[in-house]
Amino acid sequence: MAATVGPRLPKNNEANYKLHFRMMNEQQVDDITLDFFYKPHTITLLTATVLSLMYFAFTRDDENSDNNLRVALLVVVSFFLVISVLAFPNGPFTRPHPAIWRMVFGLSVLYFLFLVFFIFLNLDQVQTLTYWLDPNLRYAKREVDVMEYAVNCTVITWERILSHFDIFAFGHFAGWTMKALLIRSYGLCWTISITWELTELLFMHLLPNFAECWWDQVILDILLCNGGGIWLGMTLCRFLEMRTYRWASIKEIHTTTGKIKRAVLQFTPASWTCVRWFDPKSSFQRLAGIYLFMILWQLTELNTFFLKHVFIFQASHPLSWCRILLVGIITAPTVRQYYAYLTDTQCKRVGTQCWVFGAIAFLEALACVKFGLDVFSKTQVHYVVLWLICLALITLLCLYGMVWYEQHKMKNIALQSDDGDDSGVVDSSSAQTDSLGSLPSRKRRKASARNRFVNSHGRRRL
Repeated sequence: MAATVGPRLPKNNEANYKLHFRMMNEQQVDDITLDFFYKPHTITLLTATVLSLMYFAFTRDDENSDNNLRVALLVVVSFFLVISVLAFPNGPFTRPHPAIWRMVFGLSVLYFLFLVFFIFLNLDQVQTLTYWLDPNLRYAKREVDVMEYAVNCTVITWERILSHFDIFAFGHFAGWTMKALLIRSYGLCWTISITWELTELLFMHLLPNFAECWWDQVILDILLCNGGGIWLGMTLCRFLEMRTYRWASIKEIHTTTGKIKRAVLQFTPASWTCVRWFDPKSSFQRLAGIYLFMILWQLTELNTFFLKHVFIFQASHPLSWCRILLVGIITAPTVRQYYAYLTDTQCKRVGTQCWVFGAIAFLEALACVKFGLDVFSKTQVHYVVLWLICLALITLLCLYGMVWYEQHKMKNIALQSDDGDDSGVVDSSSAQTDSLGSLPSRKRRKASARNRFVNSHGRRRL
């Protein structure tokens, strides 16, 4: 008996949803400039993998058991990344190469699986594992045990202020520049900045190193590091947003200097999306999604400090900065996929990288709670409740301000369109030609040189 055929429109819609999700979760390269780097070389890769495995297996000294385990673990990670290149999705980015983002996703999956394995250990096994990774951790101390925080805050001297501008301050500034490039919203960036300082105040009873002098927290952190990083990141966003992206193949460039420049530009974005987290018709679901985004962001930041406090290693230890680098790299496709899920009506589910990132954040928090019961036993519940309430109120206030700004901007555009006439509408191509024609010849040559690497079928993605 033949199956009943349903309406064609829902099937088409479902097919469109699946295709749209695949475009968001596995972005394809539209214009391939060098075919060699984008063609499958599976047989070559398999041959190289087997030969390298034979080399490591038969040419090593097997007497040192610890060294054998470390090398074996490193080789397992390496070959898992090879499988990631073959099997995992590209993600939302294609530069510098989709294989890079497949390996990033592979690393996030490995870290997720490690956390799953980690939470099933007991404290003695965890200590044995960490001491095996680095024997010096046996003698490690918490930063709060060797340093003093928020002492003599009334004594403000240039020497004391300048002493705070160290490598960590630079990392703080660079981190906020990267966050601004990822989020691309002044409102959300400043909300995260302010709520994070509030988080430090309300979690000070659990993490004593959150204690800071007022001038350190307000001037150095919020205004200089946070504010400076946000300004630089948003300035770069505006620069990248205003560019026209029309890429040409490196084979079409005949000069050596031009080929080198094109190879360097491969590490820049292929296009730049104009981000609008809100519009005047934003639904309650989008508002709730933004609030969840803020909570998850604060949780990820808190995990950074709780991990090194519970498992006792310094901020400068490789375990700390390697984890920060990994989370920073996987945050880029995560934010892009989450933004598409919130703002695109055709996107019905979150991307794979976004799902893994959320699982990592909650597993890190679970590991901190399980192995830091002595720390969390000092929790003052009213501070945590106050933190959640304040975070909700500040976030809603920020969201209301952003929606009001969008509504006010649209009203101004509507008023300008009502007061204007057809003479105010100018063809963009002719306007661009006139603007280029009005430039001096030297500037026209520079503008032409900037577009040397482009072809006629490029586009600007808005």
